[in-house]
Amino acid sequence: MYDAVVLAGGAARRLGGADKPGVRVGGRALLDRVLTACADARTTVVVAAPRPTARPVVWAREDPPGGGPLAALGAGLRHTTADRVLLLSADLPFLDRRTAGALLTSLGRGTADGVLLTDSDGRDQPLVAAYRTASLRRELTALTARHGDLTGLPLRRLTAALDLTRLSDPVASFDCDTWDDIATARARIREHGHVLDEWISAVKDELGIDLDVDTGLLLDLARDAAHGVARPAAPLTTFLVGYAAARAAGDPDAVAEATRKAAALARRWAEEATPPATPPAAPPATPFAASADAPSGDAAPDATPDTRPDAG
Repeated sequence: MYDAVVLAGGAARRLGGADKPGVRVGGRALLDRVLTACADARTTVVVAAPRPTARPVVWAREDPPGGGPLAALGAGLRHTTADRVLLLSADLPFLDRRTAGALLTSLGRGTADGVLLTDSDGRDQPLVAAYRTASLRRELTALTARHGDLTGLPLRRLTAALDLTRLSDPVASFDCDTWDDIATARARIREHGHVLDEWISAVKDELGIDLDVDTGLLLDLARDAAHGVARPAAPLTTFLVGYAAARAAGDPDAVAEATRKAAALARRWAEEATPPATPPAAPPATPFAASADAPSGDAAPDATPDTRPDAG
């Protein structure tokens, strides 16, 4: 179990003061994308002024607002209770649950105070990291005792005092500081290898669905329905599969079972529309006795030859 603290109250000066957490990439606000990555946290604290979000969060604010990352972290930690905390910035368009899980798993396996990502240049990214909550509180208390306040202190004052492990992930650690970064992120999610996963994630967030399904299985079903029945059958069939799964257990197994049934039906439907490669063989003729000199076709198939002496 872990908690998450998301820092979302920066001034975004390199974006001209724009509302960076609300900037959309792939149709979703940057903040919502980060909240998806830590969706299984016990408590998620966002340090910023409250705003609508796709997932429920606890709001916190450093005093005074804009006091810097250490002051914001201190404000967020006051609402956490788990032994581990995922510390994230709100401008990570490619962070996902897999990466969040890797950070937490690495932290659990070792004895370090924290595990953070490094970017494509090998630089530490301390706001994409998992930390032991006790270690953070210990060092924040020490910094407060030394400086009287956390306001304005740089994050490196904290990380320099911690024993840290590093994981390299140039994609998940990519953050959006400039409009060029935003443009790069928007272009990348439309690349062939990413667009479908991005779209599915966006739809699930928009509809409030938190369910992992076998996308390949559903695409195969859509193909079978389109080819075996009619093209419009593809979206209608996948909708009905989703509806059936929701009425059942509503979990991935229910989706898989409904998909299997619909795919089998589509194959049966297609088989009926496909003529066999060779016509079926004619049934064998019924054998019957006949006179060797009987005229062909003049007698009924079941006629018995007349054996009387005066016949003929």
